[in-house]
Amino acid sequence: MHKLIKKSSLIALLFSTTLLSIAQEIDLTPEQLNRPKATRSDERIAEIKHARFVKNESFTVGFSTSATLPLHDYASDAKTLIGFDVDLALALADSMGKKLEIVSVAWADWPLGLASGKFDAVISNITVTEERKKKFDFATYRKDDIGIYVKKESPITAITEAKDIAGLKVITDSGTNQEKILLDWNERNIAAGLKPIEIQYYDDRALQTLAIESGRADAIFSVNPMQAYAAAISGKTKHVGTVNGGWPLTAEIAVAFPKGSDLTIPIANIINDLIEDGIYQEILTRWALQSEAIEESLINPPGLP
Repeated sequence: MHKLIKKSSLIALLFSTTLLSIAQEIDLTPEQLNRPKATRSDERIAEIKHARFVKNESFTVGFSTSATLPLHDYASDAKTLIGFDVDLALALADSMGKKLEIVSVAWADWPLGLASGKFDAVISNITVTEERKKKFDFATYRKDDIGIYVKKESPITAITEAKDIAGLKVITDSGTNQEKILLDWNERNIAAGLKPIEIQYYDDRALQTLAIESGRADAIFSVNPMQAYAAAISGKTKHVGTVNGGWPLTAEIAVAFPKGSDLTIPIANIINDLIEDGIYQEILTRWALQSEAIEESLINPPGLP
């Protein structure tokens, strides 16, 4: 059974305000004074000497409007974007001696925007797939983890495989890898004579947590960073399982570029520079994403089928 839950802007606003008031230890200021910073690299600047940019002085990056912290969202001034994605993009731009220009784009529209030259790259939790590699190039920067979260008081303590989730009401995201995995698990359960999963879709992440708290849903099966952040600052949900976004294969998150972009190799090199000098780890730690660190940025690695 599939359910689409409509958005309630008022409830979402109230919940978001509550999260902000709880997250006292998180730097939500627009200034971001403690942000790790990369230095200008003459070696990388030489690599991009003949590269074409949307704007000569800037590194223009597309960010999905559907993301939330710790990936990216608005600071306390409600207009400045902050988060892991911002810190990473700034480090890449600084290494190239460029200004950073962020362009907001709906998740469904980033492929067209990238292909049409609206931005130089997209940093928005994009998983490398074989289908996407036909049209775009990639430089990886994070593991692709899906987190499974339940209400803090839930008797559920661990979900590690399909049978553990049989018969539950589970929230996921439409058109994503996590939805594909959940649908696959559901088919396996039904074939094994187990109860089907009731899959629910919400168009607002704040409402996902509210559904868990109220008992309308049993678990959230979604992008781990955002769920981990919500759990940490609200204390109302708990982590009971992690699945790689490529299950049963392994997948990674990457910066996406137009096919044949002159920036793919230099950006991968910069990410590896950041890994080597420790700035990459500092950025991950700042947003509690240490568990999703990679050892090396890869260009167009094997993607999901």
